[in-house]
Amino acid sequence: MAATSAPGGAAPGSRAAPTDRRRWLILALVGLAQLMIVLDITIMNIALPSAQHALHFSNVDRQWVITAYALAFGSLLLFGGRLGDLFGRKVTFLAGLVGFAAASAVGGAAVSFTMLVAARACQGAFGALLAPAALSLLTTTFSDPKDRGKAFGVYGAIAGGGGLVGLLLGGLLTEYLDWRWCLYVNLVFAGVAVIGALLFLSNERSAHTARLDIFGVLTVSGSMFCLVYGFSNAASHNWHTPSTWGFLAAGVVLLGVFAWWQTRAAHPLLPPRILLDRNRGGAYLAVFVTGAGMFGIFLFLTYYLQTILGYSPVKTGVAFLPAIAMLMLFAQIANIVLMPRIGPKALIAVGLLLAAAGMVWLTRIGVHSSYASVILGPLLVFGAGVGLAMPPAMNTGTFGVAPYDAGVASATLNVGQQLGGSIGTALLNTIATSATTSYLVGLHLPKAVLATPRGQLALAAAAVHGYTTGFWWTAGIFAGGAVVCGSLLRWGPLYRKASGPVGAPAQQPGPSVPA
Repeated sequence: MAATSAPGGAAPGSRAAPTDRRRWLILALVGLAQLMIVLDITIMNIALPSAQHALHFSNVDRQWVITAYALAFGSLLLFGGRLGDLFGRKVTFLAGLVGFAAASAVGGAAVSFTMLVAARACQGAFGALLAPAALSLLTTTFSDPKDRGKAFGVYGAIAGGGGLVGLLLGGLLTEYLDWRWCLYVNLVFAGVAVIGALLFLSNERSAHTARLDIFGVLTVSGSMFCLVYGFSNAASHNWHTPSTWGFLAAGVVLLGVFAWWQTRAAHPLLPPRILLDRNRGGAYLAVFVTGAGMFGIFLFLTYYLQTILGYSPVKTGVAFLPAIAMLMLFAQIANIVLMPRIGPKALIAVGLLLAAAGMVWLTRIGVHSSYASVILGPLLVFGAGVGLAMPPAMNTGTFGVAPYDAGVASATLNVGQQLGGSIGTALLNTIATSATTSYLVGLHLPKAVLATPRGQLALAAAAVHGYTTGFWWTAGIFAGGAVVCGSLLRWGPLYRKASGPVGAPAQQPGPSVPA
């Protein structure tokens, strides 16, 4: 029997809620799936030199191993989220898992560059189906505020720290096994998750009848493709090439067309009611800013540790562990202890400001800096900041959404993180590279000197100057995000005992029925 949904995404009086034990098993499944998706954004970064050597592709081509995944993932997320709403979350979750595992197996067995890139694109496409299904499962499974806080604390920690784990795992697998295991490892994750999904998930879809917004799918997918490609191209080439600004311009135009169409479509892919709530809008922006700023850590600190301090891939991954530990600790404190009392506004604003402070502290690095004195402290502060900001943003971005919108709301969060990462990588990499070049030009060193020890020291100093410039800009991104998100988000907790979520608009009834 169908029941009307509550604002928080639960359906009072609907089919029996999962038992306590089953809810936590579902959380484990969702966490495993999300870890697999986020890992694959960074794990191949470490394996790329080995893959390039084995498959004999050029430096110009190697970016496509990373870009192919990002393009397919970013462009299809909203489409994948709506498919979950229409056809059932269990079905899309399983399809995403099986497809992702199959693509990973093909990529691991790749005998050519084309085969590897095609497999990475398929990984991204199935990831776009899997990620929204996983988060919407979490949204609809956990409606009790206390349990929801715990669940989103775990999920937010994985979403925020999974990329750092990918760097560590990529280093371990590449150094002690083979680069192909950076793809094969997904078969283990997916196998466990498929078995768990078959045992513990029931396929529910909304009885709210809707059709797929084909024109919306085409415009937003085209827009996301153009934007992600344009920013990725800027990171590897420059902003002035037609392949950069042309795609960016096309992406902006298509995004405008999509926004216009969503106000007129009978069954919009991304209903305006999801975005127009101030809390959710602030949460989506916070995820975007965090995704953009985090690449200041991923990109610059990874290169600094390996090229300036001479760390191995494994040692580089281990160096990030304190940040992961702090992120996981503060994710639980934020969502379980603080969110029910003070709400997301202060947590997200303070978290982003802490992350900015960590970036400013990192600007003290030098050519001969030590890890303990210059790097450890900023990593701890950064991890605490992201732990305070990311999980509450994930929680808020899916709170108050009717079940038939849970998939697309979850996809919007993932789009924010993916697009933020793409923009952050391109923008910060361009800024840092320009700063390095300007520093070298200012030294007026003859080319012959660059091959000497003095020249090598100058090159290292120039690179560090580029990294510190990137850290300053990353700090600015976090600080600006804190101001804007703090202005958008409402004061007070999301939920109250009597009246339901604060500030959430009333939703239309959205019954859920077994598929």
